[in-house]
Amino acid sequence: MEQRSSLELASVLGDLAVQMQADAADTATLLRTVVAASVDILHGISWAGVALIDGVRVTSAAPTDDVARSLDELQDRLGEGPAISVAGEEGAFIVPDLGQEQRWPEFVGAAVRVGVQCLMSFRLFAEGGEVGVLTLYGPLPNHFSQDDLAVGEILARHVTVAMAGAAAQEQLQRAVASRDLIGQAKGILMHRDRLTGLQAFGTLVRASQETNIKLTEVANVLVTDFEATLTR
Repeated sequence: MEQRSSLELASVLGDLAVQMQADAADTATLLRTVVAASVDILHGISWAGVALIDGVRVTSAAPTDDVARSLDELQDRLGEGPAISVAGEEGAFIVPDLGQEQRWPEFVGAAVRVGVQCLMSFRLFAEGGEVGVLTLYGPLPNHFSQDDLAVGEILARHVTVAMAGAAAQEQLQRAVASRDLIGQAKGILMHRDRLTGLQAFGTLVRASQETNIKLTEVANVLVTDFEATLTR
């Protein structure tokens, strides 16, 4: 693929920002969008993937293929590799020639055997204890440029913003679901035990405190048991 002009890249990144906002309610779709866009925008990539890093645990979240997935899984087994390294940093790095790389010797050996000769890794976002990392692999040494790194960092910033929106949307959906579940449980107690709304809610709260079970889980048990009686 030919190197894109600055104007073309700006247009592509602008379109991608709109697409990622549309996908923000679905984290998995958003991560797949990031990988597909990276392969399209940056030339010379044969394999790519987003991994979720928690300490030295690596979960392959959006690989392009079995090669990218296997390299994520290898880093998880070894406890080392580019994704783990960049997860502890702010930003990104290029490994221009894996044949000259001294870090992560076992990972490098396995990557070279499957045809990987260069790579770039970008720290995308941090959510809770997890860090998202995009890694791009190329079959030719010394292929990626500093311009490629700059474009990748812009992409990473887009992802960080979109992921913040996805997290907020998911939290809102969970909050609404919890509210509805507690409301159903209150209704069951009000009808079954002839309680007021306040009394029913107090009963749920007390059950939660005495059993050390979250309020939403207490409500879920009550609703599930009630629904089971309807099918008997």
